[in-house]
Amino acid sequence: MGFSLILAIGAQNAFVLRQGLRQEHVLVVVAICVISDALLILAGVTFLGSLLPSIPWLSEAMRWVGAAFLFFYGALRFRAAWQDGEALKPSDDVVNSAFRVAMTCLLLTWANPHVYLDTVVLLGSISAQYAPHALVFGTGAAVASLVFFTALGYGARLLTPVFASARAWVILEASIGVVMWAIALSLLRG
Repeated sequence: MGFSLILAIGAQNAFVLRQGLRQEHVLVVVAICVISDALLILAGVTFLGSLLPSIPWLSEAMRWVGAAFLFFYGALRFRAAWQDGEALKPSDDVVNSAFRVAMTCLLLTWANPHVYLDTVVLLGSISAQYAPHALVFGTGAAVASLVFFTALGYGARLLTPVFASARAWVILEASIGVVMWAIALSLLRG
C-alpha cells in the first residue's frame, strides 16, 4: 500500500528525481522526504486519519494553498525549460544551497494536500483494519517510503548520461511543469 501511494509522479517525486540527476544535496532531500512521510504516517495511524474528515475547512484550505504552490512551482519549471535547460545541466557550476533545496523540498512535501489525503487519511483509515497492529502497518509504509525515496534520489544518477544534453533537461523540466499544473488543476476541480 505504501509503495502504491508513493509511486505516482507528483511534485515531491519530481523534485527528488531532479535533485538526484543534479547530484545536489540528495541526502538532504531523501532524509526530508523519508522523515516527513514517517511523521505523516505515524499521525495517520495514531489519530489524524479519523480527525481530519471532521474539519472540512482545513482540507479545503490545504487544497487551495497546495494548488497555488503547485502552479508557482510549475511556472518555475517552465521558465527553466524556456531557458533551454542550460541552467539545469548536472555539470553546471551553479549549485543551490542546501538550505534552499531543503526549503523547496519541505514546501513540496508539506504544502501538498495529496500527502495528507494519502498518508494521513488513507493510510490512517486502512491501518484501523489491522488494529491492534496499526503501528506495524504504519512501520511497513514508512519502510516503503525509505526504500522508494532512497532508490529514486540515488538511482537517478544512472540516468545522468541521458541528461547530458540541454534538450533532455528542457523536456524533463517542461514535463515536470505539466505534471505540477495538472495536479494543481485536479485539486481545484475538487
